[in-house]
Amino acid sequence: MSSNKVQIFDTTLRDGEQVPGCKLNTQQKLIIAERLDTLGVDVIEAGFPVSSPGDFASVSEIAKIVKNATVCGLTRSVEKDIKVAAEALQYAKRPRIHTGIGTSDSHIKYKFNTTREKVIERGVAAVKYAKSFVEDVEFFAEDAGRTDNEYLARVCEAMIKAGATVLNIPDTTGYCLPEEYGAKIKYLKENVTGIDNVTISCHCHNDLGLATANSIAGVLNGARQIECTINGIGERAGNTALEEVVMIMRQHPTLALNTNINPKLLFDTSRMVSEGMGMVVQPNKAIVGANAFAHSSGIHQDGVIKNRETYEIIDPEEVGVTESAIVLTARSGRAALAYRAKKVGYDLTKLQLDDAYKEFLSFADRKKEVKDEDIHEIMRIKSIASAIVA
Repeated sequence: MSSNKVQIFDTTLRDGEQVPGCKLNTQQKLIIAERLDTLGVDVIEAGFPVSSPGDFASVSEIAKIVKNATVCGLTRSVEKDIKVAAEALQYAKRPRIHTGIGTSDSHIKYKFNTTREKVIERGVAAVKYAKSFVEDVEFFAEDAGRTDNEYLARVCEAMIKAGATVLNIPDTTGYCLPEEYGAKIKYLKENVTGIDNVTISCHCHNDLGLATANSIAGVLNGARQIECTINGIGERAGNTALEEVVMIMRQHPTLALNTNINPKLLFDTSRMVSEGMGMVVQPNKAIVGANAFAHSSGIHQDGVIKNRETYEIIDPEEVGVTESAIVLTARSGRAALAYRAKKVGYDLTKLQLDDAYKEFLSFADRKKEVKDEDIHEIMRIKSIASAIVA
């Protein structure tokens, strides 16, 4: 793999589907899986096969249809989980088993009631067993974000020796600061024997709103896979948003990082997942929110109309959005009214614009947003129908 290529591991169908109310049936999962494959993701985590017959069936069917991406199944460090995952993945062109165990002192003491050494033993056994079914085995050190770095390095080294090809370093609780998470990846790169022979993966949660920042910090310090979801959906406050990390790397060429993602499909894919899962995308969501390329302030509108780049760092067409939106409100100026009026057929002179603008402000004070039909009404009231472009 190229040293500047970052693999995109999409877990929308596993971690994303764990959100209450977001359950998908197999057919819905197949539709999304096909889109993810077309989008260009490197790995599709299709589910947790042992968790239910339905999840097993979904992983199995996804494995049959995915043409390009690696298809991955999640397991605990339990032999039955691993065996069932291997069965579900038997039709995949590129199967991967994702197994692991908690490594923080909190997990070791309260979740497993065991010792650090026993955790390493269980992890090694799981990796070796998974390796007997597939070549590509990813190990996750759950709660790595709160795991002591020295111990985490010991865990990683043991899993590499056991045959792991990918090491997942999750900030499971979303606790880490970007500098802290980046330093953790750097520490592993510098202190784990054999680390250059495997891929380090970032799996960050958004409990403090830092999932995207932490993932970028991870790849800047040597990780070469980001685990993420469409729209950032996932447990609690969600996961790293695929569209955000992809566009950060595209918009900052100085990072010298790239992915296989086709950005023109991002907006449409976002809508597909939102509608399928019944999870509304917040309007101010970066990249794919309804307001991501919308402008209502008069100062901003005037700037964007003159030159889009004055207030937009991304060309909306690059992510599959038709154009920037000029939203007419009481804060809009004459330039915005003239622009929107022309869109619906009125090429106004300066005098006509001045006259119409007074009526526009009257409408805008009464309404949250002035729509196209309101523009027609304003022109009717001011008798500016003769300005309609032929």
